[in-house]
Amino acid sequence: MDIALAILLTLLLGLLMAKLALFQPRNRNSPPCISGWIPWFGAAFQFGKAPLEFIEQARVKYGPVFTVFALGNRFTFVTEEEGIEAFFTSKDLDFEQAVQPTIQRTIKASIPADIFYRNHTRLYLTIKGKVSLSRLYLFAGTLCKELHEHMDHLGTSGTENLSDLIRSVMYPATINILFGKGVCPTNKSDMKEFEGHFQKYDEDFEYASQMPAYFMSNWSKSKKWLLKMFENVVSDAERVSRPESDSKTVLQHLLDNVHGKHLAPNYALLLLWASQANAMPVAFWTLAFILSHPSIYKNIMEDIVSVFGKAGKENIEVSEDDLKKLLLIKWCILEAIRLRSPGAITKKVVNPLKIQTFTIPAGDMLMVSPYWAHRNTKYFPDPETFKPDRWKEANLEKNAFLDGFMAFGRGKHQCPGRWLAVMEVHMLVVLLLYKYELILLDPVPKESPLHLVGTQQPMGACRVQYKPRQ
Repeated sequence: MDIALAILLTLLLGLLMAKLALFQPRNRNSPPCISGWIPWFGAAFQFGKAPLEFIEQARVKYGPVFTVFALGNRFTFVTEEEGIEAFFTSKDLDFEQAVQPTIQRTIKASIPADIFYRNHTRLYLTIKGKVSLSRLYLFAGTLCKELHEHMDHLGTSGTENLSDLIRSVMYPATINILFGKGVCPTNKSDMKEFEGHFQKYDEDFEYASQMPAYFMSNWSKSKKWLLKMFENVVSDAERVSRPESDSKTVLQHLLDNVHGKHLAPNYALLLLWASQANAMPVAFWTLAFILSHPSIYKNIMEDIVSVFGKAGKENIEVSEDDLKKLLLIKWCILEAIRLRSPGAITKKVVNPLKIQTFTIPAGDMLMVSPYWAHRNTKYFPDPETFKPDRWKEANLEKNAFLDGFMAFGRGKHQCPGRWLAVMEVHMLVVLLLYKYELILLDPVPKESPLHLVGTQQPMGACRVQYKPRQ
């Protein structure tokens, strides 16, 4: 009994010492810290249970700058304009150092840091150049044909979860655009297995970026399956003769520029994830909001008919110029993005950073929440309401968004594929609404639980009935 008591007291003393060592402020000017009481895990359980509410409640309780200790890391949130401006402009912050551990955990643990940094810049510039606004015309025609082809697989009518409907059309179309027709699995049985593994990989990506691999066994199995598949994809791509530059797929451009050819399958998987993780949720939320607002739905259909004639009579060809005439749909896309933006984006503090009266120490992850920033009434009056016409004020002809909008980032680290993703969603919405009469059978879902450092919020359950337009 005495031995058991001694062991218990030793354990309690060890926990207390670990808590004091881990959670003590680095200096008196550090922001208030929410640390929890469990070593390493810290406040991860409270934060992970309802992150959006956690951020807002912490802001109210502790002020606009506060730190959360979770999973061995210090996440310092800035929630007002001075801190947000510093996040996007300060030279004391580094984006690549923030994402490098995530890439190591989720793509390939053996990528040396120096190789990652060399590849990141090269591949970012490659992707940015190949899917820029000036080159979208190279994708538009093929994308339209792909969407038609996979939309035909839906049949004439049915009832389906809206997220599954979008995935079944958008997923294979995007893969064929980026990787080449038939490069990835395309027959029904193989595609189902492929989609199943990717869906698991995508859904748990953010958790896997923070948690040790032994907590994520099913996710790890799906990652291994996908990497094995991409080994074959890359091998096949290397064997075929390379076309001229404008005829190359995005995958082929990636293979031309990756440093360390043995890492090509890993970067192919990263390309797949990056192309899908945001675009499909954006399409889901855009359609869900449109279908739940009858007057907006009606106005959109009038616009579509004015451009293409009576809806549903044939497979239409949709060009970039056609999309420019359907501005209300683009407003709906941007408004859906505003309302369902990431809960948090991050950079690493590399030198002590002063914000207000606080000094944020080097090593912290500095966090900004686009979700809450997009609810700032200074920039977005009536922020919880889906109001596409607020985007009339944006100069979209010059590709300028509304002040306060940060879903795609700012500066040199903006999402390189944002214009292609918006075009994909825009075209998908046009074709679906042109061909089918869609009826939402369930209310628009509320926000899904948010990951620690997120992409767009995951899609919710929402059934939709579709039938051909008369």
